[in-house]
This record gives sequence, structure tokens and C-alpha cells, in this order.
Amino acid sequence: MTVAAVIQARMTSTRLPGKVLLPAAGRPMLAHQIDRVRRATTVGTVCIATTTNADDDPVAALAEAEGVAVFRGSEPDVLDRFVGAAESVGAETVVRLTGDCPLTDPALIDAVVGTFRDSDPPADYATNSFPRTWPIGLDVEVASMAALRLANEEAGDSYDREHVMPFLYRQPERFRIARYPSALDLSGYRWTLDERSDYELLVRILEALLPENPGFGWRDVIALLDAHPDWRTLNAGVGQKQRRYEDRISGGST
Repeated sequence: MTVAAVIQARMTSTRLPGKVLLPAAGRPMLAHQIDRVRRATTVGTVCIATTTNADDDPVAALAEAEGVAVFRGSEPDVLDRFVGAAESVGAETVVRLTGDCPLTDPALIDAVVGTFRDSDPPADYATNSFPRTWPIGLDVEVASMAALRLANEEAGDSYDREHVMPFLYRQPERFRIARYPSALDLSGYRWTLDERSDYELLVRILEALLPENPGFGWRDVIALLDAHPDWRTLNAGVGQKQRRYEDRISGGST
């Protein structure tokens, strides 16, 4: 089973433009994410899926500098871009990640890939994303190329094409879905990069953990935040708004 991780990344975020290349601990955020994805033992190839827009030339340049594959496709049709990226590296199974998650946990990637691989009957799609039990920013989605090609051929809804995986998980009667929930409810943590306050928190986490423990995991982040409880207040309001949005989407699709 050839497993590729495809990271969607672009520069034109409306809330925090250029966020994927913002610096932290001496490297761009996207470079940190690539480092962490490479630590996943189940992933054979990493590919950055960006757009053909000139604004995203720096994203492509970073991928090349980091020695990972890059695929450039449509900005609005993310599903087609994602499938094109996976096909370009010969994937049979694809891990979907977004480039605003620099704390992506390699052990969690391996766990969701394992859930996908070991499902009986075989799964078409596996996720830890819903119902929400893991921190926002540690989302992992895994799908077969066969299922993704069907989605790309048949999906007509703009939401399905923008968000890649809903065509699969909104049809549980058609596609076999496996889930990897957390044993603890960790949904109150927000470790994604959408707002300036998110950036401030992530910089503190990376600068605190990387020097002594470059392979840190989610438990290390929680221990750090327990030691600095005031840090969680930096983006607390943003997290509450995001959770309400995700609860609405997930509640309508499972």
C-alpha cells in the first residue's frame, strides 16, 4: 500500500495572508509541518498541493527546497487539485492534511492510517476529525485513491469540491467509514493557524518544545500548556467560534 501525505497549502488566506510561510523557531510554519509529517512511519511520500497562481510560487519554492514533491492545480477546485497531487506521486492511499497545522502529530497520522488499513471490511475513508475529540489542528483524513477518483468524477456540489472529503463521509451508505476517536475529550484545544492569535500561540509552542524535543507529540503540547495556562487564552475566542462551525458541519454529515 503506497501511502502519500498530501498537504494543501496556499498563500491567499483571507484571515491571515501568507500564514503557511510565517516564521517560527527559525523556519516557516509549512516547513515545520513537513518535518513532522516525515516522522510518520506509514507515510512514504509527501506532496504539497498548491495552486497555479503566481502568489503561490513561494509555496512551490519551499516544497522544492525541502525536497518534497509539489503539484500545482486549480485554486477553487481543491478536490481536483488534491487528486492530481496524489496521482502525481503514485499514491494508492492518501493522507489529507492542510498547511495551517504545524503541530500535525506523526504518531496520530500512523494511528489513523492503521485504522484505515486494519478495518474489516476495508475502509474507503478514515478520520479522527468527527465527532470532534482531538484538538483542532491535529485532523487526519485517509482515503483510498479509488474512492477519491469517484468523488472527483461525480461531485458536483461546490462544498464537496472545496473541502475534498465530504463527498465520501456524507454518503456512509456508499462508502465505508472508519474513525479514530481520542479516549479523552481534547476538543477544547485549538492548534491551527487562522488568526494572528493562533500564530502567537503556535510560535510559543514551537519555540518552547523544538530545541529539546524535535519529535514532540500532542501529550508534550498539553503538558506545556498545563505549565503555562495563560497561553491558552491567546486564541480561546477563536477556538469557540471554530468549534461551533465544525459541530454544525459534522452533525450534518455523519
